[in-house]
Amino acid sequence: MAYRKLGVKNKHRKSMLSNLTIDLVMNESITTTETRAKEVRKFLDKMITYAKKNTLISRRKILAFFKNDNEATKKVFELAKRYESRNGGYTSILKLEERRGDDALMVIIKLV
Repeated sequence: MAYRKLGVKNKHRKSMLSNLTIDLVMNESITTTETRAKEVRKFLDKMITYAKKNTLISRRKILAFFKNDNEATKKVFELAKRYESRNGGYTSILKLEERRGDDALMVIIKLV
């Protein structure tokens, strides 16, 4: 799977994307940069698809990605029930203004 490097090392990137995905699951909406939002979308879609399968291995994969956060894992399985008839595209990205310091395009990513 191709991915964006986001200007950080591998461990930092994995941790950052995991934390952003957990925040999106728990709050159902976050504000971040456009490139990070596009990466988070991939991981959230994958986690919801795993949750739809509802098997032991899918639960373990979700727990591993969420760093054993049981609360976020339960919420993903609730979201899977909500999106049972949907085959993907669980998020939408709304563009905002550029960030003042570095002109990075800010967006709101939220669950549909």
